[in-house]
Amino acid sequence: MPTVTIVGAGLAGCEAAWQLAEREIDVRLIEQKPLARTPAQTSDAFCELVCSNSMRGAAMSNAVGLLKEELRRAGSLVLACAEATRVPAGGALAVDRDAFSAMITGRLRSHPRVAIEARVVEVIPEPAPDAPVVLATGPLTGDALAADLARAIGASQLAYYDAISPILSADSIRWERVFKQSRYGKGASDGADEAYVNCPMDEAQYRAFVALVCGAAKVEPRGFEEVRYFEGCLPIEVMAGRGEMTLAFGPMKPVGLVDPRTGQRPFAVVQLRPEDAAATAYNMVGFQTRMTWPEQSRVLRTIPGLEEAELLRFGSVHRNTFVDAPRVLDRRMQLRARPGVFLAGQITGVEGYVESCACGFVCAVMLAQALHGHDPAPPPATTALGGVVTHLSRETGDYQPSNVTWAWLPPLENRRLKKHERGEALAARALEDLGRWRAATPLAALSLH
Repeated sequence: MPTVTIVGAGLAGCEAAWQLAEREIDVRLIEQKPLARTPAQTSDAFCELVCSNSMRGAAMSNAVGLLKEELRRAGSLVLACAEATRVPAGGALAVDRDAFSAMITGRLRSHPRVAIEARVVEVIPEPAPDAPVVLATGPLTGDALAADLARAIGASQLAYYDAISPILSADSIRWERVFKQSRYGKGASDGADEAYVNCPMDEAQYRAFVALVCGAAKVEPRGFEEVRYFEGCLPIEVMAGRGEMTLAFGPMKPVGLVDPRTGQRPFAVVQLRPEDAAATAYNMVGFQTRMTWPEQSRVLRTIPGLEEAELLRFGSVHRNTFVDAPRVLDRRMQLRARPGVFLAGQITGVEGYVESCACGFVCAVMLAQALHGHDPAPPPATTALGGVVTHLSRETGDYQPSNVTWAWLPPLENRRLKKHERGEALAARALEDLGRWRAATPLAALSLH
């Protein structure tokens, strides 16, 4: 049986390595850490979550909730480790990022079919029939490797910038000025209703804050780099620049929250989410920013409750590199220009932790099927996992990274259902079809028999 080389031990690379190894295929996993790190990385562990520690909502009425459930049922390593290291986050799945990374690193290092190699890869490894290659180098693919990939596919490589949120110490929060509550009391049944900390603002405080954000000094990109933000991860200053009330309808929306001290809904809120199981640190939800570090200290400390905030990690901006998947990849996520070279994760144009994991999963399953002599058979298009293939192959004229949405799945015949009912119906159909696929398709499930 061939050995598969995987470059990159992020969410997609680790998931792909696990799925291949569990299907009796040897894997050589190449990771540049600890020899080198990207600008956003601070740890030498695998699957380092450099942005939020949240994998977003778990409800089956939304697409990402369905995708997580499908991965869970399919035997995902990432989802299993996320569940084992989760921290309170209301209706979302959030993890203790250090424990999460450590668990995945340990599982892969102890797997008898996974060989770990620390090396900086600057050119695409040469594939062969007995040595396929999977590039899972993520949004911060090194310049040399990105240039080699660009030479292979032409001008299809694009770059834009993602921004990450600040993290602050729990001890520095003025607790008498904030309140704990999740929107609409989500998570109350499991005692997680107080997962989120809310910093309330009245109208005058909100408008003053927006003015400060707009006027703050920002870190500017280098002159030869074009900034193209992902709409689902906009810096707060970009949102504020679109209109004074944009933040109030975005990450600072007060909907579903009531300040218990006043009995009223605040005009706006800044939400904080626990970073670790012990809640010693909090992430500023949706507060991606490219303000300079001194300006972050000045502006963020005007938020009620954060006047003495100790920032453990400042917000920052990082590049995201991805290919024009519909044009450069085939249905197996293989480069048309370089047969034997596969792409997985954010470099393909999926956006988000769960989507990256799903992309690695689907790529690995189809590769394993081919290596074992079967026709590659991805999950059905009616599933969220199958929707990954749909997204990567759907030509739109202006291909852009995307989180999973219901648009990745074909619509229901009954289109008169209400939004909530439609999501649940789509999920029910998906899970039923996923079950049939796993039962009838070679290597869809982890058992080889």
